[in-house]
Amino acid sequence: MLKVIPVEEAIGLPLAHDITEIVPGKHKGPAFRRGHVVQSEDISKLLDVGKAHIYVMELEKDELHEEDAARRLARAAAGPNIRLSDPVEGRVNLIAEAPGLLKVDEDRLRQFNALGDLILATAPSNRYVKKGEVLAGTRTIPVVVKEELVRRAETVCKEPIVTVVPIPPKRVHLIVTGSEVYTGRIKDGFGPVVRHKLSEMGTELESAKLAPDDPDTIAGHIKDSYQAGADLILVSGGMSVDPDDLTPEGIRRSGARVECHGFPVLPGSMFLMAYLKETPVLGLSGCVIHDPVTAFDILLPRLLAGEKISRSDIVSMGHGGLQRKHDH
Repeated sequence: MLKVIPVEEAIGLPLAHDITEIVPGKHKGPAFRRGHVVQSEDISKLLDVGKAHIYVMELEKDELHEEDAARRLARAAAGPNIRLSDPVEGRVNLIAEAPGLLKVDEDRLRQFNALGDLILATAPSNRYVKKGEVLAGTRTIPVVVKEELVRRAETVCKEPIVTVVPIPPKRVHLIVTGSEVYTGRIKDGFGPVVRHKLSEMGTELESAKLAPDDPDTIAGHIKDSYQAGADLILVSGGMSVDPDDLTPEGIRRSGARVECHGFPVLPGSMFLMAYLKETPVLGLSGCVIHDPVTAFDILLPRLLAGEKISRSDIVSMGHGGLQRKHDH
């Protein structure tokens, strides 16, 4: 139970919750922490931050303070490879303990937030996260909540809502197509970009080959990579509609089954997803070279984590498929 008293009468009493101070453009954080015993010299600052009254708290047996509730909510929602922060201003963060693929159970998240008087906000699912990155935050809305509400949230979290799937090193092969690159007329632009993106996720490029605009040669390189045990085969260039863009045909001639050619993602609409038996074969269009975020960045962490990408997965990428830095 909370009792409201004027701040001038609070000297000698402990604060029931963190008191937030906001300095526009400079700072937002606790001016005083929960449990701080109010001193006479604190009164002026409390008034400055808009606190003419404070709470005095006496919890009933069936009640929880916001910090204790947030700890329980965070523990319930967090899956493997996640640690919890200490409460600050009533909020507990879920933090990546290891790099990997962030997975959010969106159905359970909706159920959690539909309970009322408590919230869980997460980063978008299916993206690569680094160790130490904040993945989600949870808190109650009131300072005091009924324990029964927290129990209901814990029931929703019988399976974790937020998890991090580790990405072990993978054997990735790249086949760069284009007669202009194969003959040395221009320098390959795909290799450096692909290597950089892979290295950021803890994986090195095992093999890189050049191929002319010849479907049979492209198909042969794909089959060679498959026989060599590649976990992921990337085939770049030649994905558009010009007469010399023969990479899709080369992928088909390798025996790979095409899941989808054409993604509802900009940039990246000309990508192709295929499987040679169980090995993913991803056709990359030229946007990978010059656009910072493309369909490649959306798919890569999922493929490295071992997920199988279906046509249904690709179709659903239209919501959020327009990347912010793509302006034409």
